[in-house]
Amino acid sequence: MITKPTAPLGIVQAQLDAYNSKKIDDLLTCYDKDAELYALHGALLATGHAEIRQRFEARFLEPDLHARLIHRSVVGNVVIDHEMVTRNFPQGKGEVEMLCIYEINDGRICKATFFTKN
Repeated sequence: MITKPTAPLGIVQAQLDAYNSKKIDDLLTCYDKDAELYALHGALLATGHAEIRQRFEARFLEPDLHARLIHRSVVGNVVIDHEMVTRNFPQGKGEVEMLCIYEINDGRICKATFFTKN
């Protein structure tokens, strides 16, 4: 289990590290128990640890899953990551470009918004 940082930059980096190592419990320590995940300008993707766990555990089944950070910006309690994510699709291995916007409150991610460009 990782020691959870409290600053926005450290929390988001810990979340990315847990994602890349596929450690679901470490990843969830970075999120508030009532955190919400959204698509940019759109649908609510998951609410709370149970739904977030289900979403990430399904993704963690992909053998080549890996997010590579391209750029990170921090403004107050908001961290924005630009990433290239290697995924396994029905047609084979590929990459998607993502913009991930994390809002941090009380030392945890309370809201995350994702935009994916295929």
